[in-house]
Amino acid sequence: MSLERQVEAQPDGVTRACADLIADRLGRALVARGTATLALSGGSTPKPLYRMLATYDLQWRAVHVVQVDERVAPADHPDRNWVAIEEGLVGVTGAVGHPMPTTREGAAAGSAGDWDVLVASYADELRQLGRLDVVHLGLGDDGHTASLVPGDPVLDLTGSDAPSVAMTEPYQGRRRMTLTAPTINAAATIVWQVVGGGKAHAVAQLLAEDPSIPGSLIRQARDVHLVMDEAAGGRS
Repeated sequence: MSLERQVEAQPDGVTRACADLIADRLGRALVARGTATLALSGGSTPKPLYRMLATYDLQWRAVHVVQVDERVAPADHPDRNWVAIEEGLVGVTGAVGHPMPTTREGAAAGSAGDWDVLVASYADELRQLGRLDVVHLGLGDDGHTASLVPGDPVLDLTGSDAPSVAMTEPYQGRRRMTLTAPTINAAATIVWQVVGGGKAHAVAQLLAEDPSIPGSLIRQARDVHLVMDEAAGGRS
């Protein structure tokens, strides 16, 4: 994997650097095509990023915001990544939101066939949008990214015929919908946002392209950036 590394002293510097990169690439797409597509990951780390992106002077109403992954949970549940994305960015800017359809009352609800229909519907949304301009990713201390988690069958969906979206098995108590590795790898730009000393070992594995971690599946985009703080980079 060829990527640009950027190390900032503190997490807020990582947030700013990621926002600058994302806004720049979205701006280029808007100039070239009049529209742009941004895929956002969830979790606690990127919440300040959503709010910071909302301050950039972009044609947000022409930007489509999709999700990298989402937990199966009720619509307004704080476990859902979309809640923070809507509050911090989409609802503020008027960007076009595309939340993943995972608002069932729990991971056990619905049959496998029902989930297949919902996965297919989101895959169709992505197909209509075309190539993703920017995919924002995080990295777990177990080496997972998106909801590509250790041991899950979704990790095997790597071929040219792989679906763009899939459902995982339960992870940390919830099933998830996630973009698959080929979909992420096909993006024009990938921006990793990683903070905290607990991620240092996973970062080292990622840089070594260690096949034992799911993050190593992300490797093919031409414009890849790993933005981390000194702690995540192994510097105390």
